[in-house]
Amino acid sequence: MGNAGTDTIAAIATASGPGAVGIIRLSGPRARALATDLFHSSRPGFAGLKPYRLHHGQLLDARGRVLDEVLAAFMPGPGSFTGEDVAELFCHGGPAVLRAVLEELLARGARLARPGEFSLRAFKNGKLDLAQAEAIAETIAAPSRAALHLAQMKLSGALSERIGVLRGRLEALRAQLCLAVDFPDEDVECLPLDALRAEALAVAEALAALLAGVERARAWREGLVAVLAGRVNAGKSSLMNALVGRARALVSDAPGTTRDYLEEQLDLSGLLVRLVDTAGLRHAAGLDAVEAAGQDLSREFMARAEAVLYVLDASRPLRAGDREALSGLDAARALVVLNKCDLPAAPDEAAVFAAGMGLACVRISAKTGLGLEELCACLRERLLRGAGEPDPDEAAPNARQAANVRQAREELLALAGETEAGLPYDILGLRLDAACRALAEITGEIAPDEVLEAIFSKFCIGK
Repeated sequence: MGNAGTDTIAAIATASGPGAVGIIRLSGPRARALATDLFHSSRPGFAGLKPYRLHHGQLLDARGRVLDEVLAAFMPGPGSFTGEDVAELFCHGGPAVLRAVLEELLARGARLARPGEFSLRAFKNGKLDLAQAEAIAETIAAPSRAALHLAQMKLSGALSERIGVLRGRLEALRAQLCLAVDFPDEDVECLPLDALRAEALAVAEALAALLAGVERARAWREGLVAVLAGRVNAGKSSLMNALVGRARALVSDAPGTTRDYLEEQLDLSGLLVRLVDTAGLRHAAGLDAVEAAGQDLSREFMARAEAVLYVLDASRPLRAGDREALSGLDAARALVVLNKCDLPAAPDEAAVFAAGMGLACVRISAKTGLGLEELCACLRERLLRGAGEPDPDEAAPNARQAANVRQAREELLALAGETEAGLPYDILGLRLDAACRALAEITGEIAPDEVLEAIFSKFCIGK
């Protein structure tokens, strides 16, 4: 992952594509010198880049040609993000401008940064721990304000602090076990097995509380899936267009128009929803292979989505195929959407039948917008039944961290069982060692190279 402290890295630190401002970042022992080589101040008597100040001027290439008019800043280590000398050049945000400046820096001895290498150097230089480094990537990728808050909680060190407290309790147990193992014949105070078991179970319970927030946080970090399902021509595509506010799905009276699935993102008061419009279900002889495959895919989406919006045409009598489909829906995940309520209604047998199946119904018109707000509120409530609203003080582990928390908890539960079997302290100590290692990997106090590679390789270049 690079030679932190020995070479100077450079990268474009802003997103690709045109923009008002683009940033070139350097970190390493030559960061100030390389920036100074290119930078020519607009102020007479310029005496060099002063720490923590913005300087206005131009960047010139090796032939003296102007590359851009910029602002330049220098942050000496260790008082910088990476803990090394850092320079940043604030250029105009055109891709050609940024490439030209970066190429000039590379030609003068900088090395192109690898993905996540600035954050990796910050971690290696003790500016942040591994959980906080991962929170940087989660902050950048946050799809909603709630997800952003969860990431910022971890970036502030909230998760690291909780892990540190729990690991400290386990380290205290290790110290007492080591005392018993190293001085078995001495008259020293030793932790009784029942007290050891009680403390191990108490920490395991605290770890279980951390894990309880994982699924809730996943819903806010990654979003949830809601599927539009139902017979052909029930108005699923019209409903999708109405919800996303544009003509995303093709609408036609011809059955089978939607033959594959379409997916769009929907923000329901901060909850990201992946809204999937699926092929209409129908029982007809001679379905071609493409439409048949689309219907199979529809049923697959319905089986694994967090919510199913089963759309019915309220202007038509309930059909046998709809009765069969409604009977197979999971009432905890499904909402029956009675569409086309702007048209003269058929007898209300659909709502009566759905109620008999324990299914909630919402009346809407995708054409006029009638009932859409109620539908969105009901959908959001249905999606959050399992996850719940985000806890403002929660710092839930991500998938990697949760795996370590589970490992530590399993070791502690196994230790509790072994204390009941009366196993010797040195064997019990192995369980404690494994639990402590698992927690230490979360914050990076123990950080195998392959773990670091897996984490930081997913970062964007320049971060």
